Amino acid sequence: MLRYILAFITAFVLTCAFTPFAKKLAYKIKAIDVPKDERRVHKQPVPLLGGLSIYLSFMMGAIIFAHKNPHIIGLLIGSTIIMLVGIIDDKYELNPVAKLIGQIMAAIVVIMYGMTIKVVSNPFGESFNLGLWAYPVTLIWIVAITNTLNLIDGLDGLAAGVSGIASLSLFIVSILNHRDLAAILTIVLAGSSLGFLPFNFNPAKIFMGDTGALLLGFILSVISVEGAIKGAAAIAIVVPVLVLGLPIFDMVVSIIRRSINGMPIMQADKGHIHHRLLAMGMSQRRAVIYMYIMCVVLGISAIVVSAASTLTGIFVVLAVILMAFIAAKHMNLMSTNNNRYRGITR
Repeated sequence: MLRYILAFITAFVLTCAFTPFAKKLAYKIKAIDVPKDERRVHKQPVPLLGGLSIYLSFMMGAIIFAHKNPHIIGLLIGSTIIMLVGIIDDKYELNPVAKLIGQIMAAIVVIMYGMTIKVVSNPFGESFNLGLWAYPVTLIWIVAITNTLNLIDGLDGLAAGVSGIASLSLFIVSILNHRDLAAILTIVLAGSSLGFLPFNFNPAKIFMGDTGALLLGFILSVISVEGAIKGAAAIAIVVPVLVLGLPIFDMVVSIIRRSINGMPIMQADKGHIHHRLLAMGMSQRRAVIYMYIMCVVLGISAIVVSAASTLTGIFVVLAVILMAFIAAKHMNLMSTNNNRYRGITR
């Protein structure tokens, strides 16, 4: 356990040390987020590239504490590709196709180094061996989860906090399933993410940008393949979905909402969960803390599913689905109209 504690502290301190330099670099190359439309919650220009400090601390933590194997090499190379794509996007605003190509390249590297979803668990019978389908399924999983964190990165401290909570949840799941590599990677990622919060919590001094949001989503997607999905539980595939339940739920609802309302799927709107919470009268800080609590509940649910019997796991999953439906209806997440609520604060 001492090794895990040291890994967390090291990653946390490294992020704190690197972030001021990332801020200076952002100003130097003019990677600045200037609010241009009403979707932006902040009103003043804020430097980007905070994700670079998360990348550096995670890389150093993984190299120092993780046992070297091909999976680690694939993850580090893929993370570097994602980081470079993010920096270019933060500076020049890449189009969605270019970003997608970069994400696919990073995912392919991970797959080439042996990280794939080979088996999908079945709580009612034998598990499904994916065979050759393991490659496209893994590719879709990594690319999809990579983008979920980017979609919720709309409030100060939100993506970093959600990633930290998700990482700690996956760390516990990995420990329970005796997945040492996944455990050390998740605790390093938790330290890297939470070390960014002192600079990023409202009012943010720096944003992580796509450099950080895409990176965190990518690393979490790959680690979940290595750890939780390969767990022994009968419904192990559900564990990472629960851990990352908030960003996944927000992404799925956004796709459904835009389809129902005849909008292009990639078109941005103000219907995300954090937008709804602000429209309900919450301050930025309160909305972020509210979403942290959601993530903690989902993380605990994932841990229970991983450790409990199949029947208990199914009950927990059904309860979470029910709560998700209730939340979607209460916040009117299927509508593009954000004027249902009064007392809009921002």
